[in-house]
Amino acid sequence: MERFKVKILFISLGCDKNLVDSEVMIGLVRERAFELTDDEQEADVIVVNTCCFVNDAKEESINTILEMAELKKTGKLKALIATGCLAQRYREDIEKEIPEVDAIIGTTGYEDIVTAIDNALGGTKSEFFKDLSYLPDTKHKKRVNTTGGYYSYLKIAEGCDKNCTYCIIPKIRGNYRSVPMEDLIEEAKQLADNGVVELMLVAQETTLYGVDIYGKKMLPELLKELCKIDGLQWIRILYCYPEEITDELIEVMKTEEKVCNYLDIPIQHGCDRILKRMGRRTNKQEIVDIVEKLRENIPDITLRTTLITGFPGETEEEHEELMQFVEDMRFDRLGVFTYSPEENTPAALLKDHIDEEVKERRRDELMEVQQEIAFEHAQDAISTKLKVLIEGKLPEDNVFIGRTYKDAPSVDGYIFVNSSSELISGQFVDVFVTDAKEYDLIGEVVWE
Repeated sequence: MERFKVKILFISLGCDKNLVDSEVMIGLVRERAFELTDDEQEADVIVVNTCCFVNDAKEESINTILEMAELKKTGKLKALIATGCLAQRYREDIEKEIPEVDAIIGTTGYEDIVTAIDNALGGTKSEFFKDLSYLPDTKHKKRVNTTGGYYSYLKIAEGCDKNCTYCIIPKIRGNYRSVPMEDLIEEAKQLADNGVVELMLVAQETTLYGVDIYGKKMLPELLKELCKIDGLQWIRILYCYPEEITDELIEVMKTEEKVCNYLDIPIQHGCDRILKRMGRRTNKQEIVDIVEKLRENIPDITLRTTLITGFPGETEEEHEELMQFVEDMRFDRLGVFTYSPEENTPAALLKDHIDEEVKERRRDELMEVQQEIAFEHAQDAISTKLKVLIEGKLPEDNVFIGRTYKDAPSVDGYIFVNSSSELISGQFVDVFVTDAKEYDLIGEVVWE
């Protein structure tokens, strides 16, 4: 088939880091004259960029591949390609159990997506796996931003060295590899030139950026350079391990207006014994200390975190301790995951695994504690003025929807904005908060 007649659908599952890989592949495909589609019934080729971080993600990835495979019988689908984490981890199982898959691409092989498509359309099955120490070179590639145009993710590093006992990421993504700073600046400039006003820095861990190639933590320096880019107005930092947060990073957040006073700090637990069993590098008191330091230096900072409940051996007393910790810390945003045993990880071999119903109960109890805290934080915002990034409109309610610096896309809340004038997505406006409804805010535009 001629390339310009071939329609390709990309399905990106899992995290925002995976989404960046998908956007790079979409850019490569578009540069080579393929046509993109969002209709699976019209697609000649479907690429499923998979996730397998926890069991639910693994099941979603497998089910999606199987569902798309059916289109070879019922639709016009000619080629099915599996990429990403599931493809990396279960290469042989996919080969054996899902013969409808025409190409398998590992986590470091996505630069070869066009070759994989050409091979598949030519009737040849192929696989593309590079060593996990390889860092794909994307500096000359034109990413296609799929998030709506005004916000985007910048993946500053690949892989992880932490080796938490429950996590499979180092085995499927490799060790920590920072992207050279000049490449990131170039990519960020391209995104800003295409209308991006909010940039979110992502990696398995952002706080260690630069250690492997520059010999020291370079996140503060990277932030300063990104702040110089015209067009960018918000720079948000995600996935900061608490033990790696430095005074230099705090100082940059305080002094650079474009850096949002927002940090995502995955702490996973609040009990020392469980933290140690998880292979985490902090204890409870160290977490308390860094949170206090952040709040003392940046009084209006918003802190998001995640917890794992039901880790093997977690007692009811330790669960109660964690609930008290959540009550005491009063995080602005908090998510809770039930522990998911991953094969070939040390935690999966531990004794005293906990029943699913107990895990789910503990999760619900933790979320009940956090819900009350989150609602109180929302009430505290009433009668304040906040800068809001408009994301769209609810025409049935004649109200606009947006986010403040306190809210990252997809995981946090919204603010519903009343305005006497029409607003457009990607526009920043000042909003006076008039009310709060559970996690979300309600406000009116303040026209100067």
